[in-house]
Amino acid sequence: MNLSSRKFVVMGIMLSISLAFIGRLFYLQMMENEWQRVASNMTEKSTIIYPPRGKIYDRNGQLMVSNKAIYDLMILGREVKNLDTLALCELLGINKADFILRMDRLRSSRGYSSKKPMPLIKQISPEEFAPIHEQLYKFPGFFGQPRTVRSYKGGIAALVLGDVGEVQTRDLERDEFYRSGDYIGKGGIELAYEEDLRGTKGRKHVLIDPLGRPQKSSEGSNDEAVIKGKDLVSTLDMDLQAYGELLMHNKRGSIVAIEPATGEILALISAPMYDPNMLVGSNRGKNYAQLNADTLLPLYNRAIKGTYRPGSIFKMVQALVALENDKIKPHTRIMCNRNLIGCHGPHTNDDLEGAIIHSCNPYFRSVMKRMVETNGGKQRFSEAKEGMDYWSKEIMQFGFGTNLMTDIGGVKSGTVPDDEYYDKIYGEGRWAFSTIYSISIGEGEMQVNPLQIANLAAIIANKGYYYSPHTVKDIQGQGKRPEFLVPNYAGVDSSYYQTVINAMQQVVEQPGGTARRARTPGITVCGKTGTVQNDPRPDHSVFMAFAPKENPQIAISVYVESAGFGGTWAAPIASLMIEKYMTDSISDPKKEQRILEANFLHVQ
Repeated sequence: MNLSSRKFVVMGIMLSISLAFIGRLFYLQMMENEWQRVASNMTEKSTIIYPPRGKIYDRNGQLMVSNKAIYDLMILGREVKNLDTLALCELLGINKADFILRMDRLRSSRGYSSKKPMPLIKQISPEEFAPIHEQLYKFPGFFGQPRTVRSYKGGIAALVLGDVGEVQTRDLERDEFYRSGDYIGKGGIELAYEEDLRGTKGRKHVLIDPLGRPQKSSEGSNDEAVIKGKDLVSTLDMDLQAYGELLMHNKRGSIVAIEPATGEILALISAPMYDPNMLVGSNRGKNYAQLNADTLLPLYNRAIKGTYRPGSIFKMVQALVALENDKIKPHTRIMCNRNLIGCHGPHTNDDLEGAIIHSCNPYFRSVMKRMVETNGGKQRFSEAKEGMDYWSKEIMQFGFGTNLMTDIGGVKSGTVPDDEYYDKIYGEGRWAFSTIYSISIGEGEMQVNPLQIANLAAIIANKGYYYSPHTVKDIQGQGKRPEFLVPNYAGVDSSYYQTVINAMQQVVEQPGGTARRARTPGITVCGKTGTVQNDPRPDHSVFMAFAPKENPQIAISVYVESAGFGGTWAAPIASLMIEKYMTDSISDPKKEQRILEANFLHVQ
């Protein structure tokens, strides 16, 4: 090949290379412009990922509360373009007027912004959302936000477990964790352990095309991992709770059962009851309004908010305080003078044990008189003032007049009247023991709640101390809150309890005892009945007990409103609960059937 030919070959090669570079450069330029065009039509969307709330188990590992999937239909106002309102309404199953109303409410809500996603329709079930999701690409700016709601197994323990609802303004102001539309525990364990159960929100950044379809994660985005809420092990025995609710069907009142050695609440029943699943999902508002309007007050937790006179059960406390203060001895006998105060039963001159067995009113009137009139009544007005001040402090050591420092919200402390209390009623220096003696037998101004009475049973079972009653025994393997590991002492030496315990055993076992219906085969039950005045309606039936006598496993209080004598209804209910807990069986089906068939809902 000559020089001229080689020159043309080299020039051809160089030309080909140049054309290739030019073509590639043209292609890249065109593609870059196309990608720029596409990118300009894509937006980055930051989506909150809501954590599943922690599950709640009973003390035996049975699942009580779990989560189920739902969806909120969200709208991002800035991305809504050329909206076919009629088509969207048809897809959502609502009319145009309803859609406009929802949009107006949304725009007027606190924190609304077209630059951030806002919920338009909340808590849509997966079955309802599936066909909606398939068509949402046609409606830019609308997308589904996965959420979870609670599922309560067995439909029991509504007021203990609580429920979950949308945050209110006060929640937003108190805790920056929440945003409008978030959910929060509204009562019971769900509220008391909200910070443990709620978990930590995550955040996902994605690029969205003009049709609202996610394309890919935004490179270099600051995604935040979601952290699931902590699981809790409650103190409740799910089977015992369910059984107690069954026994209290068609009744008003409560059952509270506590493990004395730990203060763990085994069951807490307030009747009438309702299924906690009624307050889950899109019908929550309607169902809440229905429950709130119910004249039987199913939303009212009688076990912790119901305040009653303690009745004869209070004689146990009077006895213990008097023993500690050396006002009586176990062998002290007092005449049953029925001219001072009414009494019942064939007894005349009991010692302390006999007075408890017979529930002798004159005996305990005299016991409190000795506490209050510190100088024999020689200066009865000044002595009463000084004595009541001291007496009230002694009584409050048993947890009365306090909320017991429990983890249950809304506990009413009740009333322990003192000198200042009576000064306000009668005027200073214008009252004496003779004015207020009815509190000596648990009547008058003394007010307690059923949780406090169950706790009293635990104190007697423990011979002098209690742990604050609580509903959660383990938080994600970390144990319970430390404050529930500290014993509280009632201020009475343990040596004084045995007389009271022996008497409580005889109340149940002795022929003619007021709580014979509480006898339980193979289990030594120690109890005390109460028939609490409820003028002008029938008296409340009340019973307090613990079992067995040695190494007690359960302490219990039962209140059946307007049912009459404590031994007739409250005592057998307590015995059934005790037997169910300790043996997982019932030996007397006739006793059980009698309770199940009883109906006191509308007693006037």
